[in-house]
Amino acid sequence: FKAPSTDHPALYRDLLRTNRVHWIAEEPPAELVRDKMMECHFRFRHQMALVPCVLTLNQDGSVWVTLVKPARAITPGQFAVFYKGDECLGSGKILRMGPSVYTMQQGKNREEGPKKEEIDKIEPVT
Repeated sequence: FKAPSTDHPALYRDLLRTNRVHWIAEEPPAELVRDKMMECHFRFRHQMALVPCVLTLNQDGSVWVTLVKPARAITPGQFAVFYKGDECLGSGKILRMGPSVYTMQQGKNREEGPKKEEIDKIEPVT
C-alpha cells in the first residue's frame, strides 16, 4: 500500500502491540503490575520526540500501547522504547498495529457500522 502523501491518515496509528517487553529493571514497573495499565512516553525512532501513551500489560509480558494522539509510520519490527520522565523503562519489538486513522475515519463516515458477519470475516494480522 502506498499512501498518496507523507501525511495521509493511512500512515497514522494510535494502537500497537509489542512482543514481551525487556524491562531495564528486569521486572515491569510496579504501577503497571498493580494497575495493569500505566501512563508513560514512548518513541520508535531514535531522534523522534517522545509520545505520551498508556501501556496495558498482557499475561504473556507483551504490552498494548495506546497513543494519546496517532503517530506516523509505525512499522512492525521497529522497537518501541518506553520512558517515565528521563528514565528509560525498557523496550519491545512492535508486532502488530491497530487500524489506521484512515480506516477509523472510513468507519465513522458510514451510516451504520459493519454487520456482525463482516466483523467475523476480519482476520487478525499476524
